[in-house]
Amino acid sequence: MTVKHLTKEELEAGLKDIMQSPKDNGVIEMIVCRPEVDERDVLEIALLDLDEGLVGDSWKARGSTATPDGSAHPDAQINIMNSRAIALLAQEKERWSLAGDQFFIDLDLGVENLPAGTRLAIGSAILEVTAKPHTGCDKFAARYGREAALFVNSTEGKKLHLRGINAKVIQAGTVRVGDEVKKI
Repeated sequence: MTVKHLTKEELEAGLKDIMQSPKDNGVIEMIVCRPEVDERDVLEIALLDLDEGLVGDSWKARGSTATPDGSAHPDAQINIMNSRAIALLAQEKERWSLAGDQFFIDLDLGVENLPAGTRLAIGSAILEVTAKPHTGCDKFAARYGREAALFVNSTEGKKLHLRGINAKVIQAGTVRVGDEVKKI
């Protein structure tokens, strides 16, 4: 399957739809577990744990270059991306999981709507949005195009958190595709 990467103009044209995302109550559109680097399992149901994050995901084992000891960064336990943004960038739902995020949610993730410290009830779990930036990397650019990486990392893209947000689990629980996500 060959997918054409979108141009700057095509990406900007899709911004209006992304900005129509719900502000307070959204829906989980996709859950993705990353058991190994570059491996993806699309799930219908997942468990969120205070220590492990998304159970079965490699977040903890992978560690982070952003911590002094190389351990997993506690403020990047869960990665969330707006489902409208990934739909635009990926063009096909089968390509959403390539982004590397665990949750794709139809909810306004912008800094004004979900500043760091905001809590989200997601299934029976509760997440807290962290201040750690989530930006488009070289892998993201390779998968969705250079213009897509520039788009999500632009001033407007960062304000709207088009690349997504980081969060941590503060109440363990079960989440399912189709569950409501509530800003609390």
